[in-house]
Order: sequence, then structure tokens, then C-alpha cells
Amino acid sequence: MTRPFLRLVMLGAAAMAAGVLARARFRRAASTGARLLRDLGPVRQFDVHLTGFQLLKDDPDRQLEVHHYCHQVNEDFLQCVLFDGDGADARLTGVEFIISERLYDTLPEDEKPYWHPHNHEILSGQLVAPDLPARAEMEWMRRQVNSYGKTWHFWLTGGIGHEAEPLPMGEPCLAWSFNREGEIDPRLTRERDARLGLDPERKRAERAGLAELAHPQRGEDTLKDALPISEPSAPGARE
Repeated sequence: MTRPFLRLVMLGAAAMAAGVLARARFRRAASTGARLLRDLGPVRQFDVHLTGFQLLKDDPDRQLEVHHYCHQVNEDFLQCVLFDGDGADARLTGVEFIISERLYDTLPEDEKPYWHPHNHEILSGQLVAPDLPARAEMEWMRRQVNSYGKTWHFWLTGGIGHEAEPLPMGEPCLAWSFNREGEIDPRLTRERDARLGLDPERKRAERAGLAELAHPQRGEDTLKDALPISEPSAPGARE
């Protein structure tokens, strides 16, 4: 192989390497510029992180820890995107819409069975906002007393005793809330509370004062007979 040819090969390789490096630099610059310049539109507004538990209304054995990222649209309405975790690899699994008692009372009767009550979740301490200071979390929960949620899961990514589906499969599943003592698999709460450093009894005691704001809610007994252990609800959350 002649020296001129070797030089050409080396120059070609150097040009290719320079091109790869330039493209990588461009991608980094574009990504940085996009982060700096765009405001992420509606995504930025989903700024309240909640973690709680749900089960599927038509398959109550499928119980899930769910991370909500919510946008308070107005005092009567929130919209939330749901993930199976709070890390960079969390998968988007569903959506939840939350409405006030006032809006719930305006729904047609045939629509109401899609909406689950929230009072037991709040008063029992199951629902938490781990990124909010204690006072802000309490105020947020106070505002959600007597609210209802409509939740659809599009991707079932696990749950105790269940394997994750590789992709979103089939029809979306309507989720429900835990509304009575003993309904939730204790392994779910133990794992979540240990990971977040939560004391469930303390959380319940801190929220006891919210019971005086709670009204009877429809749907609290919907799955009572579908679960092996179902004791009375937290005080203030009874239908």
C-alpha cells in the first residue's frame, strides 16, 4: 500500500471521526438549547407528585402502586398522568381525572359508577405527596376531601403476583380505590412506606382532623364483597 493511499485512508477516517463528533456535538447542543428555550407546554404544569394505590375494578386481585403527576386546572378539576415509578425509567401507565363533590353531583347517574371515592385514601394516609412539605401536603389533602377520580390504566406493568405486559395491550382498564381496611395487600404499603421512610400510623393520626370535613361517598362499598378481608373504612369515609 503506497504512502499517498495510506494518507488518503487516514484522512478519510479522520473526516469520518470528525463527522461523528460534530453530529454528537450538534445533538448535545440541540438538546441543551431545546431544554433552555422550550417551556414544555402543558407538561410543565403537572407539578404535584402523589403516590398511592389502586386496584382494577374488574380484577381486584390486580393491585398497584401508582405515581400521579397532577395539574390543578381549577378548584373543581385536576388531571393527572400516571406512572409505575418516579425514576427516569418509569413507564407511563394511565391517566386520572379528579373532580370535586360539586361536579360529581352534576354527573348523569350512568356515569357515576366510573368514578371512585377518595376519602379513605386520604384519611387512612395511603395517599401521600412525598415531595411537598408537611403543611403543603396537608392543605392539598384537605382540598381533595370528598373528591372523586376516574382512572384508566392502559399499560399493566406489574403488581404483586403479576408479570408486566411488554407493551400496552388490549382495552384500557378502569381502576378503583381502596375504601375499607384490609382490602390492600400489606406488602404494597410496607414496601412503599419503607422506601419513602413513612410512618403510616403517624400519617393517619395527622389526618384525623380531616374527618370532620368528609361526607358520605358513593362507591365506598363497591368492591367490599370482591376482596377477602374488608373491614370498616377509616372514620369519615363511610358511605
